[in-house]
Amino acid sequence: MPPVLFFRAHILSSHKFLSVFKSFPLYLSRLIKNKTMITFPNAKINIGLNVIKKRPDGYHDLETIFYPIHLEDALEVVPLKESTSNLDYDLKISGTPIAGNPEDNLVVKAYHLLKHDFELPPVHIYMYKHIPMGAGLGGGSSDAAFMIKLLNEKFGLGLNIEQMEKYASCLGADCAFFIKDRPVFASGIGNIFTPIELSLKGMYIVLVKPCISVSTKEAYASVIPQYPSIPLTELVKRPIEEWKDTIVNDFEKSVFMTYPEIAAIKDKLYDMGAVYASMSGSGSTVFGIFKEAVPFVDEHFGECFCRIRELE
Repeated sequence: MPPVLFFRAHILSSHKFLSVFKSFPLYLSRLIKNKTMITFPNAKINIGLNVIKKRPDGYHDLETIFYPIHLEDALEVVPLKESTSNLDYDLKISGTPIAGNPEDNLVVKAYHLLKHDFELPPVHIYMYKHIPMGAGLGGGSSDAAFMIKLLNEKFGLGLNIEQMEKYASCLGADCAFFIKDRPVFASGIGNIFTPIELSLKGMYIVLVKPCISVSTKEAYASVIPQYPSIPLTELVKRPIEEWKDTIVNDFEKSVFMTYPEIAAIKDKLYDMGAVYASMSGSGSTVFGIFKEAVPFVDEHFGECFCRIRELE
């Protein structure tokens, strides 16, 4: 692993450095911008999620808000000078293990998507996975979008924002969100984005993911599609103290019935003083928003993945 990414990976995996280096990715990326090809894909949360109707194609239309957060992977690309295989890439992953064929990894798909239209050299791809998989945090989609942005910048492809969004949309419904990486109201199947004015700057988020993966089938089990009586775009304008009783995630009913331990995490976050708590997407991550930093959050949630971040 290249020295810069190895150092960054060590920082990401060390709990004691998490708060100290909350703004370190931006600093580091600027510092080494012209020295190496590295970027830090971030996660997102869903604030509210309404399943409004089932489509003829079997998918569901929904409404939700995507909000970016500072929980990050690390992604580095280095030109491949010599290859010991017939592949045009070499993928190395550290941190959280990822099962499956490398060809199915979204960063590899992003590379091949652009390589189809541009003359890209063979590359080493080094990725440190810190965002948990199957968590409702968009980690894989973010990796793909940031790969597109990284390749565009470092190989001078000349793609504008709209063009990068178009490429990203080929890889997943929410991938294009991470190109601009700003709060949006998402509709359709989660692929139509409308910018919104929403800032949680200065507040803190606690993320808790139990060792549970929730399938899409399980999430939709008890969902009855319907339009909300008050649009989410209006509810989110209210004081955050009112969100608890007004902004809902329609997947929680099904998921909480099947996995009461996930519901218990949400209750615990409120007991700890969260002004708002919710499952993100179809889970299994639950987040709580706090007005002040919460010390020793790990001690409250046993073996769960648990992180605290300041919101921007």
